[in-house]
Amino acid sequence: MARVEMVMPKMGESIMEGTVLKWLKQVGEAIEQDESVLEVATDKVDTEVPAIHAGVLQEILVQEGQVVAVGAPIAIIETDAASAGAAAPTAAAPAAEPAASNGAATTPEVPYLPEPHDPQANQQTAVAQPGRFYSPLVLSIAREEGISMTDLECLPGTGSEGRVTKKDILDYVAGGKEPLAAAPAPAAATATAPAATPSPAPQAPPAAAQVPKSPSPQVPTSKPAPSVSGGQELVEMDRMRKMIAQRMVDSKRISPHVTSFVEADVTEIVNWRNKHKDAYKKREGENLTFTPIFVQAIARAIQDFPMINVSIDGDYIIKKRDINVGVAVALPSGNLIVPVIHNADQLNLNGLTKRVNDLAARARANKLKPEDLEGGTYTLSNVGSFGNVMGTPIIMQPQVAIMAVGAIKKKPAVIETPQGDLIGIRHFMFLSHSYDHRVVDGSLGGMFVRKVADYLEQFDPNTAI
Repeated sequence: MARVEMVMPKMGESIMEGTVLKWLKQVGEAIEQDESVLEVATDKVDTEVPAIHAGVLQEILVQEGQVVAVGAPIAIIETDAASAGAAAPTAAAPAAEPAASNGAATTPEVPYLPEPHDPQANQQTAVAQPGRFYSPLVLSIAREEGISMTDLECLPGTGSEGRVTKKDILDYVAGGKEPLAAAPAPAAATATAPAATPSPAPQAPPAAAQVPKSPSPQVPTSKPAPSVSGGQELVEMDRMRKMIAQRMVDSKRISPHVTSFVEADVTEIVNWRNKHKDAYKKREGENLTFTPIFVQAIARAIQDFPMINVSIDGDYIIKKRDINVGVAVALPSGNLIVPVIHNADQLNLNGLTKRVNDLAARARANKLKPEDLEGGTYTLSNVGSFGNVMGTPIIMQPQVAIMAVGAIKKKPAVIETPQGDLIGIRHFMFLSHSYDHRVVDGSLGGMFVRKVADYLEQFDPNTAI
């Protein structure tokens, strides 16, 4: 028999850690090779992690809810020596080196538990740094743990340019969250409180004045109590909703949003889809929707206006060569996720249809891979699928623009013909284009959405699929 370490796999180019959501196997259970062992969440996607060896799950090193670095061991699998081959010594070698260098047995929990917190060390280095950058992850942890912004600004950071890392804030939480900036204030208040009291006889007020000294001022962040009368219900946000909320707030803070609207006549598209959808469903076994047509029009318009396909880094504008269009997908849970169609300009309509259907199906089944959510340069949101005629979408950072397409409605319209103007029934929809006014002015933002509408109105009814 051989013991093999199962490690946290790398699940994307920029992903350096993951959170263990749920163990699908328990200690003592048999595991087949490539069988899913646990569910892991990253800041991009939730995914299942398969076993790289068959055997028996002997030990779980990381508990549910714990954050683990990529490459760190998460479990021990006992395998047959013959089937494990040379894999067991290779996997066990990295674990043996620290044991030899430290002169003691390696404790699996060490990579994941925060280091002991030294309150005196914090008090010595607690210098306020207002305006310092904080990552969304650090801000999320601070909010969940009830750490005030005042204390966060005084927390020493070990990251680049003194930034607070996830390890810094977790160490602070593990150390009891002693107040940093606010620590001297309660002491001064308690020292002066007896002097301000006319009579020294009552002893209760000084004792009461010292009560707020131990906890940090975190009362506003505590959960509200449910209604006694049953008139309300307290529902905690799930992990994805918290992430969406934070990113939307960050986007509105970062980008000055402007939205332009255009109404497009999509009668030819509606008639073309009605003509081909049944045959396409029978031939391909998939639905023919409007979304691939919208994506195609956006990709073409980006080629005409490449300054929409950019991001911002300080005082620099980064122009993207690839046209990667994200498509917002509503999940059964009510949350939203945005898988990306990479190189959308290089796919024909049939290729776009298959790609859209595949991403949407895997998104709703929670089967997306991290790479499916990376590299987006522009985003499309179909608010019309909910019966909305228009909307003002929020930009997906670090992109600079996003388009919402509304519901298609029949309207009477003036139709120009060689014989004169006629009144007819046409299909119209609104396009809502939100853009970052730091780099996209009204002229560019307005011309871009008009160009997308032009491509939709000029759709060739003889298009083959």
